[in-house]
Amino acid sequence: MTQVSMLKRAAVVAVCVFALGGCTTVKNLFGGRSKDKALEPAKLVEFTPTATVSKLWSVSAGKGEDRLGVLQKPAIADGRVYAAAVEGGVRAFDLQNGQSVWRYESDARLSGGPGAGEGLVVVGSLDGDVIALDAATGAEKWKAKVSNEVIAAPSIGNGMVFVRSNDGRITAFDATSGERRWFSSRELPALTVRGNGAPTLGPGYVFVGNDDGRVVALSMTDGSQLWDIPVAQPEGRSELERISDVDGSPVLVDTTLYASSYKMQTIAIDAPSGRPLWVKDSGGVGGVGVGSDRLAVADSAGTVWALDRATGSALWSQPILARRLLTAPAVQGSYAVVGDYDGYLHWLKLDNGEVAARARMGGKAIKAQPVVVDGILVAQNTNGELSAFRLGQ
Repeated sequence: MTQVSMLKRAAVVAVCVFALGGCTTVKNLFGGRSKDKALEPAKLVEFTPTATVSKLWSVSAGKGEDRLGVLQKPAIADGRVYAAAVEGGVRAFDLQNGQSVWRYESDARLSGGPGAGEGLVVVGSLDGDVIALDAATGAEKWKAKVSNEVIAAPSIGNGMVFVRSNDGRITAFDATSGERRWFSSRELPALTVRGNGAPTLGPGYVFVGNDDGRVVALSMTDGSQLWDIPVAQPEGRSELERISDVDGSPVLVDTTLYASSYKMQTIAIDAPSGRPLWVKDSGGVGGVGVGSDRLAVADSAGTVWALDRATGSALWSQPILARRLLTAPAVQGSYAVVGDYDGYLHWLKLDNGEVAARARMGGKAIKAQPVVVDGILVAQNTNGELSAFRLGQ
């Protein structure tokens, strides 16, 4: 990408961020406050907790993303939590107690978050660096370069590392050597929401949600496109109205792929064939949380929805957190969990949407979807703080 193109792209991103900030008018988004009280974030309502949430530990991963909009989140694998910092490198912590396991120092401005798997931890930077580390020790295995900033976690599987850069390109590297195997490019819309989801891997497939509102399946072997399905159509009179990003990672459950769009639509797709199973007008840019029989999504207005996994029918909606810039929901036990702009985590009952518990992990925003493994939820805020929570203790 030429320097002029990069500058134009940066300007578009800036316009998008400010445009969306103007639409949501959230207090402290850029250090200001809305003059219209009706557009301010909903105030938190007192309630009687019906679930017990215990904070297990809290640690710092280094300098956080602040207002970069890269949606930093941790990766969890084999009993460890891996987190990256814009300044401070990569750190590994024990999932159960938060104790430090290792630390990798780097001058690179690491962004998005690490990917973990097959004995590797891989992270990208704002300057297009890709760094692969040994998951056991943090020792550097290899480095590579891609064509633009990396603000999504790399995905690792089948002996390869798949990196999404912010110019719409997917690059596949050999997991052992770091040699580039293939790349796939895609044209970007003029205006998009800042943020990207990590590629989702299936048997022989790489599934990618794109800024044009579509999900594509690529061959894991050579990057060739297998199918291309719209989640939402980029319709509207202005570029702002046409924003339809699928920025959350699609979620694969058995052979069904679920994805959600900024246009507030969610889709279920038969992953091998690309055949849509259902499409519903509820959803959000950040992705979906998956329960045993239902999905949880949060829309751009701050309403949390539960959708039937089989049909997509809305089971309930909860607007009590309106305009609080919610993360995509995670599912912990029988609860949907969302973070907000003021550092709060909210546990909602999956069966009826009632708020069951609330906890705060500092005054900085939580922007990325929390991660749940082995019953433990881990969230990362924009200050680089990680906190882990367990239910019922």
